[in-house]
This record gives sequence, C-alpha cells and structure tokens, in this order.
Amino acid sequence: MSRATLFMAGTVAFAAAVWAALDSSHDGLSLLLVAFALLTVGASWLEGRPDSAKEVALIATLAAAAAAGRVLFAAIPGVQPVTVITVVAGAALGARSGFAVGAIAAFVSNFFLGQGVWTPWQMLAWGACGVAGALAAGMIRRRVLLAVFCFVLGMGFSAFMDVWNWLAFYDEHTWQTFASVHARGLPFDLAHALGNVVIAFVAGPELRRLLDRYRRRLHTEIVWV
Repeated sequence: MSRATLFMAGTVAFAAAVWAALDSSHDGLSLLLVAFALLTVGASWLEGRPDSAKEVALIATLAAAAAAGRVLFAAIPGVQPVTVITVVAGAALGARSGFAVGAIAAFVSNFFLGQGVWTPWQMLAWGACGVAGALAAGMIRRRVLLAVFCFVLGMGFSAFMDVWNWLAFYDEHTWQTFASVHARGLPFDLAHALGNVVIAFVAGPELRRLLDRYRRRLHTEIVWV
C-alpha cells in the first residue's frame, strides 16, 4: 500500500479510537484502534524502504531468529532474545530496520504463543526498542553499556505492557489497581530485563559487529573508472 493509503487508514483508526473512548465501556476497543493507528503510521514510515532485496532478507532473518528464540525460551517466563536482537538491529542497520525487526518478531512469535489484543502493543513496544537502539548506536558498542541499555529497555517494555493491561482490563484506573498490576508482573519484568543482560553479554557485541559488516557490504558502491 502507498504511504497516503496507510496514513489515511491510520487517521481513520485514530478517529474511531476517539469515538470509542467516549464510552468508558469501550476502553479496550479504543486502545486496540490506537495501536492499529500507530502501526499504520509506522508502516507508512517503512514504506519505500529497505533499499534492497538483501536488506529485506536480512530483516526477515533477524525477525525470524528473534521470534524462534522467543518461542524456544517460552518455558522460562519473561526470558527471550527479542529485545537484544531488535536493539542491535536498530543500532547496526538503522531505525527503520530495527522497528521492522521488533514488530515482525512479535507478530510472528505470537502465532505460536497466542495472538490477541496484546499483539499490536507488543509490536509497537519492540519496534520502539529498535528505534531506541538506532538513537543510541554510538553509545552501546561496549558490552557493559549494551547490557545496561537492554536491561533498561526490558524494564521499560514490561512497564509499558503493564500500563496497557491496566488500562484495557481494569474498570477502576486507580493507583491501587496499577500498583497491584505492576507488583504482580514484577518477577516477570525482572526476568525479562536480567535475561537481556545475559544475552547481551554473551552475544550482543558479536552480533553488532556481524551486522555492521553486512551493512557496509550492502551500501558499498563500486565505481569503474
């Protein structure tokens, strides 16, 4: 679809979300429409990119690896490699590629772990991790800094999903109910963040160097004189 079509779809979804929000009983629908609107804006941003079929293949491969890792680690609640792979992809390949890897990995892995109204929000959150990786690319080359960065993003991702869960499934939006939701999810949030630290220490910089080399090959231009 063209950027104009995607942008129009996002605008319509956002308008529908505002309309649904007028009735408090439709809070869940409103949030789902907001997620759809944001994803279409992200898709319009990606339209026209990546630059080559090789880059598309690389993004698909990284997303598939992240999704497979998430499925394989499903027995350990909270622990998965999606955040680290997405951050490194964004740092090495740019914000658009990082966003695509995170969003696709969430969507594909949920075919095995369960699709639901949470899927668009996971796509947005992991896509945002890819963008954050691109913005911090110069800062996270060292192993320790990358691990700390992925720890923070792991906690941020989980907190974002806790907020969505609180808004979508609780009738009373009070500090007490929010604290209850967050406290209940805190062990899984910590597992996610600490798992990111381990994965970043074990393989993060090596994956970054591999993708950096691949990116240079993709954008190398040979001029015959």
